[in-house]
Amino acid sequence: MSTIRLGRPRSALLPTLVIAAVLVILFAIFTNVWTDRLWYVSFDFGSVFNTMLITRIGLFASFGLLMAAVVAANAAIAYRLRPRVRGAGPSSPLLERYREVLEARLVWVIVSLGVVVGLFAGATASGQVFTYLAWRNSTPFGTTDPVFNLDIGFYVFDYPWWRFALSFVFVVLLFSATAAAVIHYLMGGLRLTGPARGGTAGAQAHLSILVGLAVLVRGVGYWFDQYGLMIADATILTGVNYTADNATRNADVILAIIAGLCALLFFANAALRRWSVPIIGLTLMILSAIILGVVYPAGVQLLQVRANEPVRERPYIERNIEATREAYGVADVEIADYSAKTSATAGQLRADAEALPGIRLIDPSRVGPAFEQLQQVRGYYSFSEILDVDRYTIDGAETDAVVAVREMNHQGIEAQNWNNLKRVYTHGYGLVAAYGNRRQPGGEPEWIVRDIPPTGKLTEYEPRIYFGEKQTDYSIVGAPEGAPAVEFDTPSGGEGGNPATTTYEGTGGVPIGDFWSRILYAAKFADVNILLSTELNPESKIIYDRQPRERVMKAAPWLRVDSDMYPAVVDGRIVWIADGYTTSNSYPYSQRVSLEEATSDSRTQMGLPAQPNSAINYMRNSVKATVDAYDGTVTLYTWDDTDPVLQTWKKAFPGIVKDKTEISADLLKHLRYPQDMYKVQREILARYHITDPQNWYQNSDLWRVPDDPQQTGSKETPNFLSIKWPGDEAPVFSLTSTYVPEGRQNLAAYMAVNADASSPDYGRLRILRMSAQTQIDGPGQTANVFNSNEVVAERLRPFQQGTAAAQFGNLLTLPVGGGLMYVQPVYTQRQGSTGAYPVLRFVLVRFGSSVAIGDTLQDALDQVFKGDAGATTEEEGGDTPPKPGGDNPDNPAASAAIAAANKAFAEADAALKRGDLAGYQAKIREAQEAIKRAEEALNR
Repeated sequence: MSTIRLGRPRSALLPTLVIAAVLVILFAIFTNVWTDRLWYVSFDFGSVFNTMLITRIGLFASFGLLMAAVVAANAAIAYRLRPRVRGAGPSSPLLERYREVLEARLVWVIVSLGVVVGLFAGATASGQVFTYLAWRNSTPFGTTDPVFNLDIGFYVFDYPWWRFALSFVFVVLLFSATAAAVIHYLMGGLRLTGPARGGTAGAQAHLSILVGLAVLVRGVGYWFDQYGLMIADATILTGVNYTADNATRNADVILAIIAGLCALLFFANAALRRWSVPIIGLTLMILSAIILGVVYPAGVQLLQVRANEPVRERPYIERNIEATREAYGVADVEIADYSAKTSATAGQLRADAEALPGIRLIDPSRVGPAFEQLQQVRGYYSFSEILDVDRYTIDGAETDAVVAVREMNHQGIEAQNWNNLKRVYTHGYGLVAAYGNRRQPGGEPEWIVRDIPPTGKLTEYEPRIYFGEKQTDYSIVGAPEGAPAVEFDTPSGGEGGNPATTTYEGTGGVPIGDFWSRILYAAKFADVNILLSTELNPESKIIYDRQPRERVMKAAPWLRVDSDMYPAVVDGRIVWIADGYTTSNSYPYSQRVSLEEATSDSRTQMGLPAQPNSAINYMRNSVKATVDAYDGTVTLYTWDDTDPVLQTWKKAFPGIVKDKTEISADLLKHLRYPQDMYKVQREILARYHITDPQNWYQNSDLWRVPDDPQQTGSKETPNFLSIKWPGDEAPVFSLTSTYVPEGRQNLAAYMAVNADASSPDYGRLRILRMSAQTQIDGPGQTANVFNSNEVVAERLRPFQQGTAAAQFGNLLTLPVGGGLMYVQPVYTQRQGSTGAYPVLRFVLVRFGSSVAIGDTLQDALDQVFKGDAGATTEEEGGDTPPKPGGDNPDNPAASAAIAAANKAFAEADAALKRGDLAGYQAKIREAQEAIKRAEEALNR
């Protein structure tokens, strides 16, 4: 009886797991792509998503198919050229086994090879989306380079794409030759050993043509290398120098010709089949590349340039200086020699009286904790650690203000459940602003607008903050009309004194009311609660990617965005304002800088976002952007419409950047000169203020940005100030900075730019260059003088020994009185208390060698300038406490109140010197109440 043996059943588990894994990966990819599309469409930037996606797919498909087709075709050709009868000779069993596999699975092998190299090529090409779009939509600069007489746009837009294309073709031919050689070898068309060493006529011809094409492409690359010299880093500059012009350029042309001849030898070898000749040619080409590309330029540099470098390089340095200043927008900088006065006399500031009220004593980097403690209202609100500076028209006058928005802080929510975090506590509330030059009697900021609901000078605006710098998580908002509101709005104002609630009615956000959208977003955020929650409704929306800077960068991925966005009330809405930059790394002859290094300073060390670590040599502030804090709407406005880079991107992404004329008058008042642009420009001008090639080469007048005296190892932060430039009639809102000589600490120059976007002189860069005959101390030296001055030390001693500590604010530099004046606020803060915050207590002033510390700026100025500065700071808001002698016989009630205020201020000072901050604050409040009574008595 015969037995039937059943084969061992094959397990279906592994294939099932593989299929499931593939489906999960495909679903994850689809989820990310589709939700990105929904996000872009939600605020009318769907065209950006479509352009990016279509371009990526097009590049992936075209380059991937090209690579796959060429490599697979050459593999198939190699197989078809196999010998019908293999010649005698040694053949290992392993080689025979490979032949059998190849012959049995030829189609599978070739298709697999094509898919693998195609995917590799497609992925690489899809990463070149911006390079392709820039080339495809390139705009001429209208200026040619001085060497090849080509438009600058060729280097900025075309050259990077052609270099990529040449590299890609070379890799295609290299992969094809490799695949063909392997198949020829496996099928016996090539023999590396034995008496039949060599190959068939078909194999030799095939490989000769492929190698010849690769050498020809490399020859084209040599030709393009000479254009690359225009943007290459040379010995002392970026661009063509003497050696490149007289040696390297010629070498590239010769190597291109040699490569062409070498390619012809390989093509001829397809018929002659004498490998020794093209191999000798290829060897000579490699030797020529070493001799002509390395040895020859090094010899020219050593023998002709080194001993005569200033003379040889002079014309190239001139080109580098001119191109660099043009590329960074500093060609029109105005530099004036300034013989700064160092002696202070009575009445010296009379001519600068208008500028003194613009001295900003409230330091946005210091007063964040004061905003937090005095305006936080509830623990679930928070402010940014570093505040911003803006301008508002208050009572008919332009006023510098320190501003921040009250954002939602989920860490302060007591009940940390999903419903509270995602659906209830969805937004912050209100903008808080303080005068930049005023304080309350206790040293606290004097508010322009404050509290919930907003009170003060700015109240007519939409106060809710759904999009802000601290909003890193998603929220689900929205409800049908008539449904009860669930979103927490304000701590009071509801029925029975309960918190008020609201419902989001903005246009921003992705609809998530249908089941399919909920599945997608549950997968995207890996949060099943989105799917399970019964509280979602047909009107529900999900808002995410809520940080303003992130939204602008995603809406315009071709822009670099300033590291510091700032909030402003514009046309009844709170908007975040950002500066957008177009940059390039391919502007001929322009010197490269590291964007990260140039823009990093003390505020970056304190937590401000840093720019990416990339090199650039062209920069323009071409776009002003806003993000609506309520609905997240991103609006891009053309700012520099002459910029060819912006014109190129506007052609690539049509319709997303509005015309400059659409900027409202209210928005224009709040636009200012971009900080990161200014930082890059000051970095460039540290050397490129020198326009004489000889002095530039000798580095005889190099400057550098000084270190921040309060933050060792980081550069000084530029300051927004209203200053009156020497010779001007009125002060102007400006961005200012200082320079010190390289290797020294005294002041070398003072730099300012008109930062008022509504001014016809907006962007006017000016530098005061200090006289070499008189030393003016720099910021570091001034900070040392403040710290070592006996009078200053005596006033600050109670804050170095008691429970309250002194903190130095921003060190401001102003060109007044015919010299340079330093002003620095001093804050005091109680130690060891969670509720402590800095209060403005003193003001330090230095002019020349005169140093003073005062309770107010006016007090310190009068001390420095011999008892009379000649101008008043117009400090209001209780900055100047009532002085003795204020009796009014016609109003005894006012006199009594003023006397009580004086007594309370004196007792407050005594308490502060003892380190009793609680007693100090109590007496300050008592003084404030007395001042209020005096005002009421005087107004009767």
